[in-house]
Amino acid sequence: SASASASASASASASASASASPMKATATTTAANSAASDSVTNKDQNSGNKNSSLISSTDDSQRIFTHASGIQIKLQNVVATMNLGIPYLDLTKIANQTRNAEYNPRRFAAVIMRIREPKTTALIFSSGRIVVTGARGEEQAKRAAMRFKSILDKLGFKAEGKLEFKVQNIVGSCDCKFAIRLEGLALAHGKFASYEPELFPGLVYRMVKPKIVLLIFVSGKVVLTGAKYKTDMYEAFDKIYPVLLEFKKQK
Repeated sequence: SASASASASASASASASASASPMKATATTTAANSAASDSVTNKDQNSGNKNSSLISSTDDSQRIFTHASGIQIKLQNVVATMNLGIPYLDLTKIANQTRNAEYNPRRFAAVIMRIREPKTTALIFSSGRIVVTGARGEEQAKRAAMRFKSILDKLGFKAEGKLEFKVQNIVGSCDCKFAIRLEGLALAHGKFASYEPELFPGLVYRMVKPKIVLLIFVSGKVVLTGAKYKTDMYEAFDKIYPVLLEFKKQK
């Protein structure tokens, strides 16, 4: 729905409100996390590195990718999951013995834990499942997941067997630098687009292949969400860009 998409937009614009509070970490812990991350079974690793002719240049340090048109796509949030293979986690113990963690079972059935580096938030469930949000890239999300795992290890909750790390959603945004006629776009692409300005200011475009949702605003700003791989995001923008040009507002 448009309101659900609004949440995705807000998440992207705010760069995942799951901001991190300070938590000290030693160099030894960092090294251990780096070594441990090598043991993670990452199903997305090979697929995420697919070559794409749609990308003219990349700035890995800032997670900025430049489309052939010159428009820059910025990664705003990566949501990933990791299963520790532990049948039960004592969430009360975890919340009481760690800093920057909160747990209110009446409001939400998970511990909310934040770390400073990388600046991320984790939702830790009693089933042993961890959801990491707030990362600006896939590697950063993986590094954060291993930091959270290390914290749980110290509390006596050691992972069993191989860990499964998986990227669930990548959110990116860009600015086309020109205004767009959303009414015309919605009429011409009614099968994929919905536009209800009284409920949400953006047009929601549900692309089938790749399966991406684009939030398109009259200002020319675009939010892309639902991608599993970065290449899907670039492919989606490459497909929608000619449509945006077609409905560019004339000055």
